[in-house]
Amino acid sequence: MGWSGMRGTNGRILAAALGVAGVAALASVWTAHAGTADGRQAVQRTAKPTASAEPRPIPGQTSVPDATLPAPVVNMDIAHASDKGPRGVNITIDDGPDPQWTPRILQVLQDNGVKATFCMVGTQAQAHPGLVKAVVAAGHRLCDHSVTHDTTMNGKPREYQAKEILDAERMITRASGGVRPLYYRAPGGAFTPYSRQLAASRGMRPLGWNVDSEDFKQPGTAALVSTVRNEISNGPTVLFHDAGGDRGQTVEALRQILPWLKQQGYTFGFPVR
Repeated sequence: MGWSGMRGTNGRILAAALGVAGVAALASVWTAHAGTADGRQAVQRTAKPTASAEPRPIPGQTSVPDATLPAPVVNMDIAHASDKGPRGVNITIDDGPDPQWTPRILQVLQDNGVKATFCMVGTQAQAHPGLVKAVVAAGHRLCDHSVTHDTTMNGKPREYQAKEILDAERMITRASGGVRPLYYRAPGGAFTPYSRQLAASRGMRPLGWNVDSEDFKQPGTAALVSTVRNEISNGPTVLFHDAGGDRGQTVEALRQILPWLKQQGYTFGFPVR
């Protein structure tokens, strides 16, 4: 989310024992696309899984991350809630890592004692493995945000969706030194039932958002702060970016928002799994 102005919508987990790539399977192959869906809670209440479908092989199986076995299947419904309950807040950071902005955001989070979820683009993770490791070392969680940040991937073939998701998982896991992403956030909220089920089959909970700071528009720090303050009652998961443009306003907004949220009685957690 956020490439060139486009809107988007640890606990530490080590990679599983070495095995033959290509064991993941899906429980129900969906034919419908969630064409109007994005990651916001108000939109994501459709396409529930059926429990009776027989598993089938995943198209694009060669993209399964190297040297890992499929993770346990998690809930394929798009997550919005916080593991800290009704007064929890999930800070999520998309599109990085970026060598200029990610370290500054990490510093603000550290200064405020806040853990966040970083939704990383595969090519960015591959280019900056040191930053991926720094995110993990600081206790934050990783999220798969696809390889190329294609916000139209919900209209693409399943094989393409699989490659975008699974190759990004591999890139992020390698860059982190073996820590796997726990979530998948579709670029621009371009989820499909298929992509959600595929992510869940890899142990990655699909992740939405409730509050879009709209920092990709660079409206000014005051506007970003105001948006979060006015909309936090909509739900706990807040969307920011650490790449895709100048994120100086994001850094300063976080510097102001995090203490304010604490003053309001909120605590910081991670999206439910």
